[in-house]
Amino acid sequence: MSFYELAEARFSARQYKSTPVEKEKLEKILQAGRVAPTAKNNQPQVIYAVTSEEGLQKLDKCTPCRFGAPCALIVCYDTEKSWKRPHDGKEHGDIDAAIVQTHMMLQAEELGLGTVWVCFFDPAAVVKEFELPANIVPSSMLMVGYKADGVQPNPRHFERAPLEETVRFV
Repeated sequence: MSFYELAEARFSARQYKSTPVEKEKLEKILQAGRVAPTAKNNQPQVIYAVTSEEGLQKLDKCTPCRFGAPCALIVCYDTEKSWKRPHDGKEHGDIDAAIVQTHMMLQAEELGLGTVWVCFFDPAAVVKEFELPANIVPSSMLMVGYKADGVQPNPRHFERAPLEETVRFV
């Protein structure tokens, strides 16, 4: 499958089988995130791989958007490592976390797993439930698992603006 075919095939799965994600597949997903580029290669990402029943119960206190996934990756960044743009001090930890998460999301798809990118969560609850230190900021979550039988993309998934509306050549 070409990269474009992989990117086109991937969609947000919002229903999962209870089948656990195999350790070797999870490790490949995490490795894909590890090799993702980050600003100045500072690698500020911190990933909490939640697979235990206790961890998933904690996660459910933070978001209603697990959708039954047997694995969740809480993608965070370390403010002590993230690059800040010198012109205005803009924090790039969220951007680095998004790049890392994209790599992991596409690797999961290639391995036959479904994912959904989740930003609808209570960051304070994540900090509390997972006892995050003050310098670790939860950015987003990636739910991972085998798609439930018959799960389909949201109809809006197929709505794409033409390039002329989103690209400016200068």
